[in-house]
Amino acid sequence: MMQRRQILKGVTALGAITMTGRFVTAQEHPTPYVPPEEHPHELTFMQWPVSRRVYRDPVFLEMVQQTIADIANTIAAFEPVIMLADAADHRKASAALSADVTLWDIPTEDLWCRDSGPLFAITQDGKRVVSHIRFNGWGEKQIHTRDGMIAGKIADRLGFDLIPSGVTGEAGGIEHDGHGLLMAHESSWVNPNRNPGLSRDVIGERLLSAYGADRMLWSEGVIGQDITDYHIDSLARFTGPGRVLINLPDNPDETDPFHLAALKTHDRLKTAGIEVHVIPEPHDRRVKSLDFVASYANYYACNGAVIAGQFGDSETDRIAADTLQQHYPDREIVLLNVDPLGEIGGGIHCATQQLPAVQICTEKGAFNPARL
Repeated sequence: MMQRRQILKGVTALGAITMTGRFVTAQEHPTPYVPPEEHPHELTFMQWPVSRRVYRDPVFLEMVQQTIADIANTIAAFEPVIMLADAADHRKASAALSADVTLWDIPTEDLWCRDSGPLFAITQDGKRVVSHIRFNGWGEKQIHTRDGMIAGKIADRLGFDLIPSGVTGEAGGIEHDGHGLLMAHESSWVNPNRNPGLSRDVIGERLLSAYGADRMLWSEGVIGQDITDYHIDSLARFTGPGRVLINLPDNPDETDPFHLAALKTHDRLKTAGIEVHVIPEPHDRRVKSLDFVASYANYYACNGAVIAGQFGDSETDRIAADTLQQHYPDREIVLLNVDPLGEIGGGIHCATQQLPAVQICTEKGAFNPARL
């Protein structure tokens, strides 16, 4: 049953994408390091969804676009935001976006910048690069003619080198604490639709190298039941060294493979000595569909704030806000209604990708993304 981010019927995904950007070997930039999300950002990248092959219903497409605009406008109150869109789409996008959001002419199809956008790393000499994980439309399940080129196009515009990781997948399928520890569901990586012929050990070593980490925690996940093969970022997130926030149902359904896999991930983390904190899933949601993704864990930590979803359950919305405040005491907690994203299997974290700062600009507006 393909539910979350429903797989398109009759659409051939294009896997052979010509990348732009200067590819270099790992030896040229030894030990690149991906900072944790709470590290200061220079800006946030997002993508403007436009494809009618992905969004068959024009009314729903407009709802999704407005949700993306709402997220971008909210983040822009805390740090610069660059929205990627084809020049032909700028007029419509700008009508929904605040003046604090900058549009770049990089064509897009869908909105999932966490997955198709670049993974930024910082080298030992303070140079930023793209630690490149190849995106193939979640295992060739969705068209990605434009989205598969986004990482290279951004690298070109920024003048950043690309370091191939040797793996195919999505950054939403892995979590890192920025202190040497990664966690992921095997289903999103050890999968013939992404990395045929590669063992879990090989994939793990390549991911450790891509992130500059030294320890990998795997959990089983769920294969073939949704387009992402159960991305970890909809379930569990690092909020500090060896500390995880996980979104679990109060009453797990033993017939639901996602519930069973979530409990296994929780137990795996506890067994590994990880400090685990639980946020309950909402009980009384606005959207009642069984395949709706109501993830408080799929939040985004930007400069000075945490932007998270709220789903209409006043009790669990409050618990989520309070828990996030405990984990991020120096940041403002902002909850947004992002139901259209939940209907297509994602959330705020899925729609964002940060560019980590090398030097922190304390003066608001000191960085001008329009100059890039």
